[in-house]
Amino acid sequence: MILLLFLLTLAIALLAQWHVKRMYHRYSLVPAAAGHTGAEVARELLRAAGIDDVSIQEHEELLGDHYDPLRKRLVLSSANYHGTSLAAIGVAAHECGHAIQHKIAYAPLHWRMAAVGVTNFASQIVLWLPLLGMFTGYLSTYTGVLIMALAWGVIMAFNLVTLPVEFDASRRAKLVLGQMGFVQSPAEREGVSRVLTAAGWTYVAAFITSLIYFLWHLLPLLTGRDRD
Repeated sequence: MILLLFLLTLAIALLAQWHVKRMYHRYSLVPAAAGHTGAEVARELLRAAGIDDVSIQEHEELLGDHYDPLRKRLVLSSANYHGTSLAAIGVAAHECGHAIQHKIAYAPLHWRMAAVGVTNFASQIVLWLPLLGMFTGYLSTYTGVLIMALAWGVIMAFNLVTLPVEFDASRRAKLVLGQMGFVQSPAEREGVSRVLTAAGWTYVAAFITSLIYFLWHLLPLLTGRDRD
């Protein structure tokens, strides 16, 4: 059963990753008519939002784009930093959405920031506890399952909070790109929307995976059954 769960969750994750890469590749080949690079779009969006303390940096990792709230920096891959495609400006605008969330103290973003440390700890638990329990025998089955359920519960809650953060950032990106003229036709709006929606499904997949493992460990505790 655990092998089937592993294969199921692996398939969900791989399908989501395949979809986002397919959409990104497709629209990375479609130039936006306005001709602005991702970095230029990011600068204009931050300026329009009154944000002047966030730096825009380039790095080489494809699809490693992110907003770092602790260092106040917006990091874009080289393809998106210099690119003028619908994918490039969509990703840049999405990351600006996170910077705007930070400025306005968007509650789910702050909840996620506050939970990063405990979630990293929980991730280490679900990685190493099964091996420690298997080879040392120090923990009873009940105790091990209880700890695993709690750890997966923390990860699941973190992934749940991440969903509104990511979808709100994409909503802001789509809205502001149209308002500021960076996308100029229904076809361009649809292209940006497809890229950002596909990216959002990776977070849905992560939540579904953590929910499945949380319930897998929680149910025997609720029903009183032991599980090796």
